[in-house]
Amino acid sequence: MNQTNPQNTSSHKEQFNQINQLLEQSRPLWQVRAFEANVLPWQADFPYLAQRLWDISDDDLDNLDAEQARLVKALLPALNQDLHSLGLDWDLSLLTATPVVSGAALVQTPEMQFDGSAHFSANIKGRKWTQITAFVANIPDLDLPVLEWCAGKGHLGRLIAKTRGVDVVSLEWQAKLCEEGQAFAQQWQLSQRFICADAFAIGTDAGLNEEEKSHHSANENPLTRQQQAVALHACGDLHVRLLKLATEAGTRALAISPCCYHLIQASHYQPLSTVAKQSTLKLSRHDLQLPLQQSVIANAKQQALRHQEIAWRLGFDALQRQCRQIDEYLPLPSLKQSQLSGSFADFCLWAAQQKSVLIPQHCDFAAWLERGRQRQRLTRRIDLVAHLFRSLLERWLILDRCCFLQEHGYRVSVGEFCANSVTPRNALILALKSDD
Repeated sequence: MNQTNPQNTSSHKEQFNQINQLLEQSRPLWQVRAFEANVLPWQADFPYLAQRLWDISDDDLDNLDAEQARLVKALLPALNQDLHSLGLDWDLSLLTATPVVSGAALVQTPEMQFDGSAHFSANIKGRKWTQITAFVANIPDLDLPVLEWCAGKGHLGRLIAKTRGVDVVSLEWQAKLCEEGQAFAQQWQLSQRFICADAFAIGTDAGLNEEEKSHHSANENPLTRQQQAVALHACGDLHVRLLKLATEAGTRALAISPCCYHLIQASHYQPLSTVAKQSTLKLSRHDLQLPLQQSVIANAKQQALRHQEIAWRLGFDALQRQCRQIDEYLPLPSLKQSQLSGSFADFCLWAAQQKSVLIPQHCDFAAWLERGRQRQRLTRRIDLVAHLFRSLLERWLILDRCCFLQEHGYRVSVGEFCANSVTPRNALILALKSDD
């Protein structure tokens, strides 16, 4: 696996501080809301960068955006010109650094073959199964019982139980998924059992009546000292909850691949480590979506539909500002894909109904659609510049977790458990607590 030496963890704090400084300096470029802008919001200070963006054809934007190295190479010279003019010194070498903490070579994931392996992975999408097998191949075999966090049907836990021969407890809040996972474990005679519990309620008896408290409470912390806790793509506050419960319990080992940093209960990100709490960055849920704004999965048809939807939303946004005589963005609910097969006029009428906007009887919808397309040319370029910093922000978030674990006595390493083409969310944090 591409990872750091767990003994050499003092660099986590140093790297965090370097990345934090650049993110603080560059906030005007990435801490933006493209949908609310009518011009490049930073163009007065960064004219070379603005001109470079408009020199890029619309047809090249997606391909450029899909490859971080190409994106940086395309925009860095212009950004450097602007910084020179402003007399600013930013460490832009961080943008070209490897997206994980170390630069070691990625180990190819071995195929996990055993009797009936094809049936074992049946009904699991190929890309997801590749992620699961890669994750298992890159976590240490410590001969410890395993706690699988936010397990779903327990696909990850079942593979660990099968290939490692250890006891696995899989925690999941949806009863139906627990039942299906338990049935599979029994069918395959796996040492895997399920706990149906709300991850956010664990560790507290709040809301329980006396009868519930008298039984083995689903709110009881299932994490123990002699255990390895694993979580593959547990979202936002869910994997943060695991980190906190594991450190409280002194759980021996953790293997976590974070995902969906924006799915948090608070309005803004709550830093975990001491060093992150000292940062001046205040990250909204919108900001926390930035690392996720890279897709290696979308095909040409999906991209075309996405562009169509954004153009329609921006076209209606321009229309509603005119109708309401209020110059502010009006967010709309999620759209069914089938609606995109209709007309822009029908979409506007639907959106107007959703937001109680009165549209004039004789409305030139074609003109407003063209306005939307022109605004889309702008928002795509605003986003493109912000995307220069998406992997940097994710490294900031990952290092916050690493530093938090270090503060609680863990030796921590972080690296990639699979190729970016399998999933951009390929970071794996490994933490090991020494015996007292």
